[in-house]
Amino acid sequence: MINNIEFTERLTMIMKFYQLSASAFADKIQVPRSSISHLLSGRNKPSLDFVLKVVKEFDEVELYWFLNGKGTFPKTATSSPAPHQVVSEPLKNAASIPDQDRNHPNTHAKSIERIVIFYNDGTFKEYIK
Repeated sequence: MINNIEFTERLTMIMKFYQLSASAFADKIQVPRSSISHLLSGRNKPSLDFVLKVVKEFDEVELYWFLNGKGTFPKTATSSPAPHQVVSEPLKNAASIPDQDRNHPNTHAKSIERIVIFYNDGTFKEYIK
């Protein structure tokens, strides 16, 4: 059985992660705005249709995590992201990026592997060295 309070917290985490208001979130998954309001207030429990729409629209949301809180959010790096949301480019001029830990004793062992930029529409770019 789904714990309403914990489910509401996970729903709020998803909205914050994608920087969406309740109304924008409702529009994105094509449900009435009142549905989100009723879920967030604890008045209603989520329907299967609602849960499936969220999981389908947001690739980083794992079904088991969304329902039970077990697993990870966003999905781990081993999960394959949606091809339309990832743009990987080689990291250019990696040496010109300032190292903030110059006084740290293990600085010589550090190197930048990737940089990820998140946009407010839920997409991101990943720059890989």
